Amino acid sequence: MRNYSCCFKLLKTLLIMINIIAEIKATLKADKTTIPPGGSVTLTCSVDKPADLTFELFRESSSTDQTRVSPRSDGVFRITEGGIYICIGFKPGTNFVSAISDEVTINERVTSQPNRSLIYRGEKVTLRCEIQDDGGTEWTYEWKTTNRNSPSSSEFRIITATQADSGEYSCKGRRGYEFTGWSEAIRLTVSSDKPRATLKAEKRIIPAGGSVTLNCSVEGSTGWEFRYTFTYYSVVGSSRNTEPDGTIRVSEGGEFSCRGRRGDSSFESETSEEVTIQKTGEFTPNKPSLILQPNWSQIYRGEKVTLRCEIQGGTEWTYEWRSTNGNFPSSSEYSIISATEYHSGKYSCRGKRGFSFTPWSNVVKITVYPRPAASLSVNPDRVQHFRYDSVSLSCEGNSTEWRVMRIIEKYRLLYFTCSDWGNMTGSTCTINISWNNNGVFWCESKSGEFSNAVNITVQDDYHDGIILVSPVHPVTEGDPVTLSCRDKKQNLLSNVFFYHNNKLINNDSREELKISAVSKSDEGFYKCQHSGKESPRSWMSVRGEED
Repeated sequence: MRNYSCCFKLLKTLLIMINIIAEIKATLKADKTTIPPGGSVTLTCSVDKPADLTFELFRESSSTDQTRVSPRSDGVFRITEGGIYICIGFKPGTNFVSAISDEVTINERVTSQPNRSLIYRGEKVTLRCEIQDDGGTEWTYEWKTTNRNSPSSSEFRIITATQADSGEYSCKGRRGYEFTGWSEAIRLTVSSDKPRATLKAEKRIIPAGGSVTLNCSVEGSTGWEFRYTFTYYSVVGSSRNTEPDGTIRVSEGGEFSCRGRRGDSSFESETSEEVTIQKTGEFTPNKPSLILQPNWSQIYRGEKVTLRCEIQGGTEWTYEWRSTNGNFPSSSEYSIISATEYHSGKYSCRGKRGFSFTPWSNVVKITVYPRPAASLSVNPDRVQHFRYDSVSLSCEGNSTEWRVMRIIEKYRLLYFTCSDWGNMTGSTCTINISWNNNGVFWCESKSGEFSNAVNITVQDDYHDGIILVSPVHPVTEGDPVTLSCRDKKQNLLSNVFFYHNNKLINNDSREELKISAVSKSDEGFYKCQHSGKESPRSWMSVRGEED
């Protein structure tokens, strides 16, 4: 390549003058727009007519300087430097010169070390900017990021990744008055969740004289080395997720688990679930069942619960317990006399007899909630009601004296007690719904305790309206939910369309909307339509398992 440095503004002016005079414009095409490491890009300059032309390629190396590549009769140029390129065609011995082509930008390549886009919080990451050149004068570098200032070196180092490091990164080089174009952007995503390794076995029983293959991996990411742990000793593997894919072969039985370590940092994944491998002819004990008694879906502070580990067949087992929060006895029962938030966690158990272990049991999750000072229940248990319906609001808690309160927004916030619009008997307020009974209701005790708040929505069309039947209280993530549409006689309507935040959920009509495991994305406003009639809309709240 021959380089000619000249005033780029003057050249641009001359080419523009040629552009005005010439009727035929050159076309410049690239086989790719980014130069791969150690590679090149092919640019092809062409003109429809006349034939037998010679072509020249120009590269902009700064705002004032430009480099010309040696002319070629075939119009094919291989380049190893990024920049902005244009070309022209001319016929030697004549005055014919084509109009200049449109600009084509060729980018340098930026590589990520380690080469992965999904990063986990706490990892070390190095982004490296690689420029293909003749090895001459050293480059200075400029980095473009979405979140922080950048160094002037060829490496961008993130010592301990956080979610703030997520974003796009690109670079360019400068050498005197010469500069490259911006590199292709690399997007990094920093996950706050620590990944868990997965251990799989081709089979669980080792045949006589044979072995079993175990495979450890971390789903969705690469670059891991793995450590396998046996019940009594460890086996270290250094294979990555590419072939042989974290694989070992074992010829002895036992309980195996694994975890991954990535890069030159000390970052490790969570340990996998254990896998039990047994040799042919070995005693195979049954998997224990872990039972919670009483089997309540919600456990409140101060309550007593018992976890019981049951093993079918055989006697004289000793027991091991595993949880996320503490040590356990060696008996088959673990009793929590007075539950606190400390006891929240996941529990499992197994039996041991001599050198023989059972597999780990099923996992039981316990979540201990603060004991509510008061609660408000609604009967009928739904948000929407028809005008003239009788509705009861009942307060429950440690107090014997309650009042039901209501707040509405009408030009300003207005507060009412049950005596203003209903009848209070003991801890229950009974109202006959009227058009103005919309509002938010809650319980208050004489000692100052407050319950949860609930919404009441009134369907004004008494004769021909419909209502959406939806839960009054927040729904816990993972629980099933069923919504339905009913008329004044409480008949379940078919051929119903359901809407979530005013967006049609189902294209087919149905009787009920069933959500098998509700998630936070299901939260929002719902309504239903039937035969041209529409219910009011109601908000369904979803709370997390730990809320």
